[in-house]
Amino acid sequence: MKILVINCGSSSIKFKLFEMPEENLISYGSVEKIGEEISIFKYFGKVNIVKEMKINNHEQGIELIANTLLENEIKNIEEIKGIGHRVVHGGERFTGSIKIEEEVIKEIEQHSFLAPLHNPHNLAGIKGCMKLFPHTVQVASFDTAFHTTMPKISYLYAIPYSFYEKYKIRKYGFHGTSHRYVARRTAEIMGKGKYDINVITCHLGNGCSITAVKNGKSYDTSMGLTPLEGLIMGTRSGDIDPGVILYCLEGLNLKPSEISEILNKKSGLYGISEISNDFRNLLPLYGKNEKVTLAIDMFCYRLKKYIGSYMAVLGKVDAIVFTGGIGENVPLVREKSLENLEIFGVIIDKDKNKEIVGKEGEISKEESNIKIFVIPTNEELRIAFDTYQIVRESIPEK
Repeated sequence: MKILVINCGSSSIKFKLFEMPEENLISYGSVEKIGEEISIFKYFGKVNIVKEMKINNHEQGIELIANTLLENEIKNIEEIKGIGHRVVHGGERFTGSIKIEEEVIKEIEQHSFLAPLHNPHNLAGIKGCMKLFPHTVQVASFDTAFHTTMPKISYLYAIPYSFYEKYKIRKYGFHGTSHRYVARRTAEIMGKGKYDINVITCHLGNGCSITAVKNGKSYDTSMGLTPLEGLIMGTRSGDIDPGVILYCLEGLNLKPSEISEILNKKSGLYGISEISNDFRNLLPLYGKNEKVTLAIDMFCYRLKKYIGSYMAVLGKVDAIVFTGGIGENVPLVREKSLENLEIFGVIIDKDKNKEIVGKEGEISKEESNIKIFVIPTNEELRIAFDTYQIVRESIPEK
């Protein structure tokens, strides 16, 4: 069964076509710089295509993807039995992936105020696919779903309880599909059942989050009501004293929109280094440029603080896992964030750590009580699997 996975960003679409349940990747690619003067289309399958053109909106991008698949991989649109969509915010309502119907679309729209940079674009992809693939089962897979198992002591903020009751202001968490995937994969590697493991999963990319997984379920996570809370990120500040925001409003007379721009797009690694939000640009300058060195050291320090706090929360920890572009490819971050944790049973093998880049592997010493793994995330495969299961359930019995 052919399953297409779509991930729509503000100006991009990423896609992968799988044969399920074999989990075979047939083709993949992206549409980038949607709405700009020159857009870029990349396709990798039976043929490889990279070309520039003008793509005005997400619907045009999805139409381009559909036509390219028809020309190269499939004979007709109906060969694709299911399309899985990444949706960032599902609030408290959605605890797992779900078949998309009119009511689901309305609820995703209602949650757009919590993820204004993400949900509207996710919806654009859904609506475009429903128009171009009218007979295909559409499935929504939510970033927040894995974290709906968190207890109130984890997800409530210490503000008036009525704010939660009336406005649902609480921690929701994100990157759930990635955290779930690597947690399940860790259980497989260690020969444990998926609900028989305690693991700390570190998703480190331009956006970063860390999750305490207790008995296979999310117990606490670093991102909050929005993806701004928690770790230092590429351009996001992460944790900050709310008084800073009040000072910016009242003392500096900044507008809320200006503060949002600063905290979301001008802070984090970029804000401290004043050079870049990309580790690939920063690493060559580590130890040579004072602000770059400070930015990376702060990044690792904040990560270590969260690892330590989640060790205390979980009590027994089976493994610590690194994933995402930084987690998979930057040994320096893994080493510095686990530095001096030997007393807690976390002993990294520095030689193994340097060798494991962009691939799966264990980087802990044999005597380490807590295993340390690098596991490349595969959110698209997890979404494809969920979509396949829902499509199967949607097919009427003969």
